[in-house]
Amino acid sequence: MTAARVSGDAAVLSIQSQVAYGHVGNSAATLPLQRLGFDVIPINTVQLAHHPGHGSWHGYKVEPERIAQILAGVAQRGALDRCGAILSGYLGAAAVADIVRDAVAALRAARPDALYLCDPVIGDDGPGVFVSAGIPELMRDALVPAADIVTPNRFELAFLAAQPVTTLAEARRATARLRARGPRLVVATGLSLEGEPGLSVLADEAEGAWLITTPRLPVAPGGTGDAFSALFLGHYLRVANARQALERAVTAMFELVERTQASGADELCLVAAQDGFDPATPRFRAQRLD
Repeated sequence: MTAARVSGDAAVLSIQSQVAYGHVGNSAATLPLQRLGFDVIPINTVQLAHHPGHGSWHGYKVEPERIAQILAGVAQRGALDRCGAILSGYLGAAAVADIVRDAVAALRAARPDALYLCDPVIGDDGPGVFVSAGIPELMRDALVPAADIVTPNRFELAFLAAQPVTTLAEARRATARLRARGPRLVVATGLSLEGEPGLSVLADEAEGAWLITTPRLPVAPGGTGDAFSALFLGHYLRVANARQALERAVTAMFELVERTQASGADELCLVAAQDGFDPATPRFRAQRLD
C-alpha cells in the first residue's frame, strides 16, 4: 500500500470517546497526533468521567443527532479540506456508524487522497464484547469495508474474521480475510501467539506482511489501543510506509507503557512520555514475513 505523504499542516478528524480523567479515546489520540505535527478535530461520541475499566461508569453518550450537527458545523468551516485522515474508534451508539461513514464519504469527496483508519472497538480478551448491541456487526459490515486501514486487537480480529487467532498462521489468514473485504492495510495489535512469550503486532498489506514482537510488560492500562492507532496513523501519514510507521509506533507505544509501569500510575503517562512519540531510531525492528 502506498500513500502520498501528507503535509505537516494537515488535520485529522477523530471520532471517538472522551474522558475527563485519564487517557482513552480522543483523550489518548489527540496529543500523539499533535506531537507528530497534525491538528486534531476531536468529535466525542461519549463523555465520561474516566475509563469504565476502573469499575464504574459516570457520564453520558452523545446523541447521534448532536454528533451529526457538530460534524456539519465543522464541514461548513471548510475544515474537511485540511483533513488528511479520519480516525474512528469507540462509537457509543450503533447509529453513529452511519454518521462516520457519511463523514468518510464527505472527506473523500473533498480530498480523494485522504485516509480512513478504523479502530474497530468491539471488545478485548477478558471482558469480551463491551460495546452496545449492533455495533460489532456494523463494524464488520459497514465501517471495516469502508476503511483504508484497520487496527483490531486480537479479540476483534478473531471476531471480524470469524476464526480463531492463536498462531501466527491464523493471524495472517485473518488479516488476509479482512483485506479481502476492503481495507488495504490491517494492523493487528496485542497478539499473544502460540510459542511466543512476547506481545506481537502484525501489519499486513498487498506488498507483504511485517511482524514486531516486544517483551510483555506486566501492566494493562486503558487506552493503549487508542494511543497506538493515533501513533500509527500519524507516522503513516508522515512516511507513507507501513514498515517504518509500524516500527516507530510500536517503539513509541512500548516506551509509553514502560513509562507508565515505572511510575505506578493507573492511567497512561501520556504527557510525561510525549518526547518519545517520534523516535529518531526505532527500538524495535519489523521482521518481513514470507
